[in-house]
Amino acid sequence: MHGGLAVKARLAAAVALAAAGTMAQAQSGTELQVFAAGSLRSALTDVAQAFERSEAGVRVRFTFGASGLLKDRIAAGERADVFASANMEHPQALASAGRAGAVRRFARNAMCVLVAPNVDVTPETLIDRLLDPAIKVGTSTPKADPSGDYAWQVFERIEAQGRGGAFKQLTDKALQLTGGPSSPPPPPGRNVYGELVAQGRADIFLTYCTNAVVALAERPELRSIVVPEALNVRADYGLAVGRGAPPEADRFAAFVVSSAGQAILVRHGFLPAGP
Repeated sequence: MHGGLAVKARLAAAVALAAAGTMAQAQSGTELQVFAAGSLRSALTDVAQAFERSEAGVRVRFTFGASGLLKDRIAAGERADVFASANMEHPQALASAGRAGAVRRFARNAMCVLVAPNVDVTPETLIDRLLDPAIKVGTSTPKADPSGDYAWQVFERIEAQGRGGAFKQLTDKALQLTGGPSSPPPPPGRNVYGELVAQGRADIFLTYCTNAVVALAERPELRSIVVPEALNVRADYGLAVGRGAPPEADRFAAFVVSSAGQAILVRHGFLPAGP
């Protein structure tokens, strides 16, 4: 009799211990490490909040920055459960190296120019103003930040419009003010592109249209012009889940490309991922 009671007591204790462990695990939850392009800061933060409401116990922690620099950090061994890049090439490089899974396009962007209040420019005169030696042209840093790569592609298209030597002239004069290894961090809570133009560091800044939307909300004295279609570059954003990431990372990636996630991205000015 006493032996049976002892066995029952041990079983009860084991069940209680297992229940306590399960409760502690649920309380601690899962924290996803997501590396993401800086242009996604506002949009992906909203996406993550919606995802967390649908996934009890899961928290998303972001590291934002220039996609090329983030790619190098992941390649060097830093943990990223999900990598959301402003291009397809950087996550594909990690996938090819075995550091990430398949890459999927989850958003698209386009290029705009932020314009200082005292600069007279229209879509029709944009090329002439960019080439004007008196105009300071700001861009992000190519190779480190895809926005800089896209700006260089715009310069190539300007030369292809019959402006011989325009690519060299523009790449020589472009002030690579953001996205590089030694670029100063953005001011806390402020859009760095709008601040740079407002401070006179650049008269015209070539950046994503989504960045221009945020900049104008903070600096309404500035203007924004969409780069004409013949010169514009569509930026494809790529998403990949890191090798060895928990299953919640796959669910987060799936949420980003779901109709709910896409609606949030579109609300922030991104173009839908498309087929």
